[in-house]
Amino acid sequence: MATTVIINLLGGVALLLWGLRMVRTGVMRAFGGDLRRILGRAMSSRPRAFASGLGVTALLQSSTATALMVASFAERGLVATAPALAVMLGADVGTAVVAQILSVDVRWLSPLLVLLGVFGFSTGGTSLRRDLGRAAVGLGLMLLALQLIVHASDPIRDSATLKAILGGLGQEPVLAVMFGALLTWLAHSSLATILLIMSLATSGLMPLPLALAIVLGVNAGAAIPALVATWRGDIGARRVARGNAAFRWIGVVLVLPFLPLAADLAPAASSEIGRQVVAFHLAFNLVIAIVFLPILTPVSRLIERLLPTPDVPLDPSQPRHLDQAALDSPPVAIAAAQREALRMGDALEGMLRDAMTVFRQDDRKLVADISRRDDVIDGLHEAIKRYLTQISREVMSPADGKRVMELIVFSTNLEHVGDIIDKNLMELAQKKIKNHLTFSSEGLGEIADLHSRVLETLKLSLAAFVGGDVSIARRLISEKTMFRESERKAAERHLQRLQSGRVESIETSSLHLDVLRDLKRIHSHLIAVAYPILEEAGELRPSRLATA
Repeated sequence: MATTVIINLLGGVALLLWGLRMVRTGVMRAFGGDLRRILGRAMSSRPRAFASGLGVTALLQSSTATALMVASFAERGLVATAPALAVMLGADVGTAVVAQILSVDVRWLSPLLVLLGVFGFSTGGTSLRRDLGRAAVGLGLMLLALQLIVHASDPIRDSATLKAILGGLGQEPVLAVMFGALLTWLAHSSLATILLIMSLATSGLMPLPLALAIVLGVNAGAAIPALVATWRGDIGARRVARGNAAFRWIGVVLVLPFLPLAADLAPAASSEIGRQVVAFHLAFNLVIAIVFLPILTPVSRLIERLLPTPDVPLDPSQPRHLDQAALDSPPVAIAAAQREALRMGDALEGMLRDAMTVFRQDDRKLVADISRRDDVIDGLHEAIKRYLTQISREVMSPADGKRVMELIVFSTNLEHVGDIIDKNLMELAQKKIKNHLTFSSEGLGEIADLHSRVLETLKLSLAAFVGGDVSIARRLISEKTMFRESERKAAERHLQRLQSGRVESIETSSLHLDVLRDLKRIHSHLIAVAYPILEEAGELRPSRLATA
């Protein structure tokens, strides 16, 4: 009996969390980019920032998701500390407003929402309709889960053991606060935890004073996920997360001594204990917002003084556009990874350009600098791969999945090109410098010509990657054939110089041919971006083999 009750109760909690996740992912897929733009544009004033935080969180049903969005803006220096904290105050109120709405007895809506959601998801020809259907199913499951939790807790309402445990917890409000914080951190959702407490209180399993103490713990624990996510992040993101945590924790410490008074006043809000719990949660967050909104400017200055900007140069190998808050919205996350891949391309262009300077001027320092820049490209490649593999698969469309694979392949090709420049071309350059070798003027001119064509191909490759332009992809494939022919002719002319007894050509023969080979390898890696574009346009043959 006890095992069945526990399984039913945990099943209801799991369904609540799953429904909440479906709502969040559905809304993020449908409106993720728009929500980020709304937040970004609302930073000009504190009231607008507060309102946008409230609205976005009400849609996402997750203050943590809003916190990570705002932290990413702060990390890139797009928003100051004060408006970012205003958004967070709005987000906290937004979660409480959603809990207040869901506390209304609308059980009849649950099957209707699931029915409409499944219909929209199954028949939706557009991704927007499918995403809204997903969100509707999630909301219906949340309402169903609340009913399951209430029914599952009925059999243990009169349990002496449970009453003893809850009674002991009720005698220790600090312990109850810690329990609520732990529960929220484990669930990674303050909304789900509040709704769980509401359901348990409604079923008579939890007395009001204990429920209110745990609600304070929920508010304290709700700041933990954003703190953990930004712990090693940029200073701007850490200021926002820690400032929001400070607001919540200060509020908990100040309100805790007045819990008995709050319990006495709670019946004025509603005759139902569950509604009283949610009303206290909303009142707590409203008071925090009312107290701190007017003094955000001096508070943000204090936070900036306590967390000063470190006087260290930016690490070029660290990604600048990979926004963790966008992972639940594949189109937004893919756009971020694409921007980071273009950073790789820019770094690679500088390496490739300087490689020719090394061969012309025998610059040892430039060789070492190119090697350091290859480490940057390696770091960005690893960061892009890790980021793309973290994108939520369950909300990714087939087109998004295909684009993710193209991004991984493209960044891998760029990384291979960097390795060829560093490990092969620069090794040949060092050999040339060490042995005091000199290319013939004709040979150096041929290498320079092929090098300039590789540079041009890199630019075309980046343009094709960003725009998916079929005409650029065709041009790249044509260039591959012409480049191969130019490389073959350059090798033939080098052999002719060997036959004529040119001393420089004889001394640099293997060096010259190896450089031509490596430029050809680089060119092939850069051309590869054209194939998926032409394949999608139906302009690739299944095989290049001649028919028998």
